[in-house]
Amino acid sequence: MSTSTSTNPTSTSRILTMAVREKSALFAAYMPFVSNGGLFVPTEKPFKLGDEVLVLLTLPDETERVPAPSRVVWITPARAQGNRVRGIGVQFNSTDKGATRRLIETHLGGLLTSASRTHTL
Repeated sequence: MSTSTSTNPTSTSRILTMAVREKSALFAAYMPFVSNGGLFVPTEKPFKLGDEVLVLLTLPDETERVPAPSRVVWITPARAQGNRVRGIGVQFNSTDKGATRRLIETHLGGLLTSASRTHTL
């Protein structure tokens, strides 16, 4: 999984690019407990709760990026307990009416019921 961050100088929102290459990495990043769905995005950049973020998401075996307007709802700081990866959790904006959530859940299929550890829980 790879991520990068850029800031649009004419906007207060930031753009995060996230390419997920394996379903196991997508499962670890997915946050189904967040209303409308969300993802954990590893990043070293500072964010605050409530920051608006546009995630350009590339899913396993896909070539096109999915634009997912989101906001920060979770922050894992550097040196977090349990050696967790530093980054942010984003909640998908309700304007997509759950489309991003459904797309991710379709990719995950049977992994959704797995008891494996994720980046957030």
